[in-house]
Amino acid sequence: MIKKILISIFVIFNIFAVLYLVSPTPSLPDLDNSIKSDLPGDTTQISNVSAYYTNMTRTEVMNFYKAYYSSPFRIILNHPPEKSKEIIVNTIQSYYFQEIVIPFKESLYINGFEWENDVFTKAENRSKNKLIYDEKEYKAKITLRRFPTTIPHRLIAFFSTEFGFIITFFVFKSFFNKK
Repeated sequence: MIKKILISIFVIFNIFAVLYLVSPTPSLPDLDNSIKSDLPGDTTQISNVSAYYTNMTRTEVMNFYKAYYSSPFRIILNHPPEKSKEIIVNTIQSYYFQEIVIPFKESLYINGFEWENDVFTKAENRSKNKLIYDEKEYKAKITLRRFPTTIPHRLIAFFSTEFGFIITFFVFKSFFNKK
């Protein structure tokens, strides 16, 4: 009886997991109150990259993207700014670097550079880093990089992880039953 209940729970869990995995990820709109950059490196040169010049604060930018990535399984990670050079491009300027993860589906990296808060430049030299685009000054440049996955990759990753947990469970169970 208990075995049938556990199998039923397992099947129901996997049905919901498949529904979650095949559902589309949110489309990413342009950042509000911002100008989309068409500079080299901000468009098609690097896959899934876009950039915006804005006067929005870090909190406003993050709240904007959190609203679109509102999955119940969403994870928000704060990375050191230096990591943006590995993920986006090695010449990028960065003040903050955050990631929004929708497990098994997609990651969105958000790099923000605020020239007035640049910790890598002395305060008296920061004005050299002013962000001017189309003859207008902006406080920040936001660069995004998405890492979407295909549905087959999502399913393979999920069921491989699940299979790994099941094998681990039975290995531990057999280990403790021997004692």
